[in-house]
Amino acid sequence: MRREVRILLVGDDGVGKSTLITSLTRETYVSDLPHVVPEVTIPPEITPENVTTHIVDSGLGVNVPIILVGSKIDLRGDQITNQSLEDEIIPIMNEFKEVETCVECSAKQPLNVSEVFYFAQKAVLHPTAPLYDSREHVLKPACIEALKRIFNLCDCDKDGVLNDDELNEFQRKCFNAPLQQQELEGVKEVVKEHESAGVNDVGLTELGFLFLHTLFIQRGRLETTWTVLRKFGYGDDLSLREDFLHPLFEVPRDCSVELSPSGYQFFTEIFQVFDKDKDGALKDSELVQLFSTSPGDPWVNSDFPHTTITNDAGAVTLQGWLAQWSMTTLLDYKTTLSYLAYLGFEGDTRMALKVTKPRKADRKRNKVQRNVFLAYVFGAAGSGKTSLLKAFVNKPFANGYTPTMRSFCAVNSVEIKGAEKYLVLQEFGSKYEAEILQNKRKMEACDLLCFVFDSSDVNSFSYVVELRKRHNLDNYPTVFVATKSDSDLVQQRNEDQPDVYCRALGLSGPVSVSVKKQQTADLWNHLVGVAINPVLATPGLAGSAHESSRVKKYLTFTAIMGALGGAAFLGYRLYQQQRGFGNISKRDIL
Repeated sequence: MRREVRILLVGDDGVGKSTLITSLTRETYVSDLPHVVPEVTIPPEITPENVTTHIVDSGLGVNVPIILVGSKIDLRGDQITNQSLEDEIIPIMNEFKEVETCVECSAKQPLNVSEVFYFAQKAVLHPTAPLYDSREHVLKPACIEALKRIFNLCDCDKDGVLNDDELNEFQRKCFNAPLQQQELEGVKEVVKEHESAGVNDVGLTELGFLFLHTLFIQRGRLETTWTVLRKFGYGDDLSLREDFLHPLFEVPRDCSVELSPSGYQFFTEIFQVFDKDKDGALKDSELVQLFSTSPGDPWVNSDFPHTTITNDAGAVTLQGWLAQWSMTTLLDYKTTLSYLAYLGFEGDTRMALKVTKPRKADRKRNKVQRNVFLAYVFGAAGSGKTSLLKAFVNKPFANGYTPTMRSFCAVNSVEIKGAEKYLVLQEFGSKYEAEILQNKRKMEACDLLCFVFDSSDVNSFSYVVELRKRHNLDNYPTVFVATKSDSDLVQQRNEDQPDVYCRALGLSGPVSVSVKKQQTADLWNHLVGVAINPVLATPGLAGSAHESSRVKKYLTFTAIMGALGGAAFLGYRLYQQQRGFGNISKRDIL
């Protein structure tokens, strides 16, 4: 709600505008006044709505609320009755929609002086025009849309009805006070009396919720509806406020953003609510309903759900759902912030996020404590980058080659030493790789570089070697991957063969994989292991024989632990599925 109100008094000369202002401020009638009095500022502590109020005795606003004031009531004769005045005023209010209300007053007596300015404040703070069509006596479409969204957010069990618990939670959120059972029954009785379909055996329907707010407005209680709207982030134009969707959230350079435990808990709980058939996955219809309180699917321009884990029917699993939001938060935390607001996160949405320590500082200490890592995947056209990313999220291998025309990402969780981490793999297509490598901010955002070459193509390895030479990439943790190991190995047309080249950089040799044969050689654990201990795979830092030995030992240990952990984790998930979807571990949430 705005903290300042400006009230302009407009009227013919001599109607008493200046006298009205002076009578308010001096609390007495003053007969001898200048034609126009200076602007008056009333401090918030002495106004009913606790807002600073500026009263101006001049000018005329355009498209602002108007209070029609009948002054000098003390001079009115007996021949003018309330009915005759009402007969004249009502047509004016019907014709001019800007007129919010009408009040009679006398600065001399004084009578209704403070009420004039109170109603003026209300007209600004709780205007009728955005909510209600006074001519048709119905809620306006934008108001209906906003109230329906609020109803859906408050309908926690998504049964289309607000039961007593949900109504009380709504009351607590908006007005900080629950309703007694007798009061709840009274509200439902009023609705049922006027709108039979507004209440059923469970509670208040959407139609009943809309009727209640229509009733509030018709009875002059606009502040009730406006309080509800503002609690749910709406501004005076009935759109969600910018500060509600995108609150100030500072991220220092070289830092990244992850979901906090409360963020993971929120997305886990909303997944469970909308998984209506309790099959452990969200199908298209369930996703549509989940995003109904937002502008829609935030990943509509990406390849979702092919970017994450799905079941055989293509529905997103809980693992894939949390992984997708982990990736979104890492790559574009502003989208996550806005969708936390759209989807009904309780309280400050910034509490669902956390900022990590700077990457360079972590690398110097060789102690990375983050949970979400970003690897850029580079390689010649046809080297198998896209197939590798799809294998990461368990998508089937497809024969044939389709060039990558835009950025493609894949994300999945990886078990490392008993802890669940998230790895995001991003490729850009060989046509755009040089552009990315020249973008300093883009390169600062990644945790490691993954260079892919086709072990059956004699020219494939030289492409990544030339790419490294042109862009001086020795300061980035690096992993080489040899794809298509199921095909015949060929001699690469390069001065050094891949193993020799890697040893010269102080790195372990290329990881050989075959996506076609579903042989990935614990590559995912290898990549996350490098991200956690970047010094072990950064050319120049890992160049000594001693460091090279450490690299092999650490990555071998990581692969073994990853395999064991992965098997245990898979068994655990199968066990949980057998027990029922409702039994989700702390690890699934955090």
